Amino acid sequence: MRSDDLTARARIRDAAVARFGRDGFQASVRTVAEDAGVSAGLVIHHFGSKDALRAECDEHVLAVVREEKSSAMAEKSPAETIGMLARVQEYAPLFAYIVRSLMDGGVVAAHFVDGLMDDAADYLEAGEAAGTVRPSRDPRGRARQVVAAQVGLIVLAQLDAAAGRGVAPTEDPAKAIDELTTRTMLAGLELYTHGLFTDSAYLDAYLEYKEKS
Repeated sequence: MRSDDLTARARIRDAAVARFGRDGFQASVRTVAEDAGVSAGLVIHHFGSKDALRAECDEHVLAVVREEKSSAMAEKSPAETIGMLARVQEYAPLFAYIVRSLMDGGVVAAHFVDGLMDDAADYLEAGEAAGTVRPSRDPRGRARQVVAAQVGLIVLAQLDAAAGRGVAPTEDPAKAIDELTTRTMLAGLELYTHGLFTDSAYLDAYLEYKEKS
């Protein structure tokens, strides 16, 4: 495939991520093509169908999340990672796409969340290897907890917006990212750094319960 074909394919994919994030997955191939500055026929030439285009968007968004999280856990210093907050709005289209995927529901959304959990397991493992993340007795369960917290914060942002307490991620993802960061970053870092309980009594009791059951 020629390099300009590859460039066109990436341009179409990025346009689709942004458009699906803004308007939802009912957005037409023709609209995506207009955003990318190509014909609808070229979109079909590259992807075959709208479903296949969405599948590639899914893979791209998950890959970016995985790469950034893995880098933050295993390669960047804490200062460098926190410094990324200065350009967090660059990820607004991806954030909006994730929100739309979650709100859309159904089998495709479930598959997308499965991808988030797979990626979380990988970047947490990378953090363990780098010495920035504590080992876990249940790595898969830990990944599920991390993703559940992220998904829950997105749903809360939508509910807050509906109650007039903020901006919906589906309406203004860039501003919603700023609000989400302001409201949750400090508490989240405290929780992940120091934990919630002051001792291991609850964990010890649960482990003893599991041994007996």
